[in-house]
Amino acid sequence: MARLRIGSRGSQLALWQAHHISDLLRAQGHTVELEIIKTTGDKITDVALAKVGTKGMFTKEIEEALVENRVDLAVHSLKDLPTELAADFEIAAITKRENPRDVFCSVNFASIEALPERANVGTSSLRRQAQLKAVRPDLLIHPLRGNVDTRLRKLESGDYDAIILAAAGLNRLGKTQLVRQVIPVEVMTPAAGQGALGIEIRRGDAATRALLAFLDDADARAATTCERALLNKLGGGCQVPIGAFAEVRGAKVHLNALVAHPDGSKVLRETREGNDPERLGNEVGETLLRRGGDAILEEVYGEGFALPQQP
Repeated sequence: MARLRIGSRGSQLALWQAHHISDLLRAQGHTVELEIIKTTGDKITDVALAKVGTKGMFTKEIEEALVENRVDLAVHSLKDLPTELAADFEIAAITKRENPRDVFCSVNFASIEALPERANVGTSSLRRQAQLKAVRPDLLIHPLRGNVDTRLRKLESGDYDAIILAAAGLNRLGKTQLVRQVIPVEVMTPAAGQGALGIEIRRGDAATRALLAFLDDADARAATTCERALLNKLGGGCQVPIGAFAEVRGAKVHLNALVAHPDGSKVLRETREGNDPERLGNEVGETLLRRGGDAILEEVYGEGFALPQQP
């Protein structure tokens, strides 16, 4: 049996994810150690994520630990991993997916529709902001940073009338008491890779890849490969107003995709299915660009909403 060192961020959710993978590996008889690594995204806590905009902001330092052989594998929220990995790395496994949808959390209100005029809603995501403004242009959207507990505490203390979070994180942490609405994909398309964990290793590390093979879920890999291909075609990082939700339905992959202006004034949606996940993501991405997505994204980058850099 092997001795495996896992690199992870130190947030409550990241640690849950790392311990979850650790438990599965230990059940296979392996010895597992955990190294907590602080990333750029963890250090910058007073600026909206979209304003920071660096691709790999939650992964760069962990990848450095992989290169330096301080860890053998890294556990990431897949939506944090850049769509184009550096040549040094590969994704050895994508785990069975938790619910990828976004949820509406509130103390006093049952749904987005039930919010009063000019209610205060917290989210750090341009993608969520754009889709909220599309259905409720009156809402006042405010940046929301911090771990899950911090965000929920701000909601409970009355800083916001509602906040939007990923269902997956709340489900994993068992903190669903303020979830009032699971938002339909047609109203709020999730981020590419949301709800899935990506296990990253050094490229060519066949021994570690073989040990992790049992963690790889075929449906999750197909769906997220499609979503990430779309995101890559559109040139976006995890903070750009792009949504992608794919599902395996029989022999086909079904994709819902979105590009939107942050103010909700322009929302492009595209739905299609196909047999090849990567080709489907690329084709839908191309269609969205042709329909005006390129102009939306140029405007977003030009206005400094998000300035992703290639990793």
